[in-house]
Amino acid sequence: VARDTERQGASAASARHAVRIGIARDRAFGFYYPDDLAALEAAGAELVPIDTLRDARLPAIDGLFIGGGFPETCMAELEANAALRGAVHAAVSAGLPTYAECGGLMYLARSLHWRGRSARMVGVIPGDAVMHERPVGRGYVHLQETGAMPWAGGGALVRGHEFHHSSLENLDPGVAFAYRVERGHGIDGAHDGVVIHNLLASYAHLRGVTGTDWPARFVEFVRRERERAAARATLARAA
Repeated sequence: VARDTERQGASAASARHAVRIGIARDRAFGFYYPDDLAALEAAGAELVPIDTLRDARLPAIDGLFIGGGFPETCMAELEANAALRGAVHAAVSAGLPTYAECGGLMYLARSLHWRGRSARMVGVIPGDAVMHERPVGRGYVHLQETGAMPWAGGGALVRGHEFHHSSLENLDPGVAFAYRVERGHGIDGAHDGVVIHNLLASYAHLRGVTGTDWPARFVEFVRRERERAAARATLARAA
């Protein structure tokens, strides 16, 4: 009985400390490694599915993960879902911890251009995603974290990979970058990882098995920001 009580107490404590991370999973976004998703859950994340094509609002979440995919093939539908685009823009602008890779970066950009057509995207990244016939970046990447890296434990040399036919153009010159590219292309050949508020958006795909331990770092970042938001709310109520 004592052991059962201990297990129940541990489960309750785990549930209290779990964070809800929305994950875009639909026809536009679906490039995720199963072991990385398992690592997110092992670190304390509850993954909440989001359909960027159909959902009109964000669920109650503490963080957001938009992975790779082919948003250009659904650009008209993504543009048509103005309600969700607006909700994502508002949430990221308000400080929602967000991680986006490749296709996710394109979705968060101001616009997407492909085969003579263009569509409005979320617009939280002050730049335009432009598709090209040939790959812009392809292969392994080595990235040195800069002081702008929002996740704790910065300064590491990160290894990942990239494969993208798009470039991020007309980017505001004052944007901060989380990575300095030592191998690969990234956003401009020298930098990757746009940092805006609590958003990190890069062309690089990270892997939790390469020593970066990004799932645990992201979950801890989400948890820390949730605690900070709760503390601010408590102070505001007491004022």
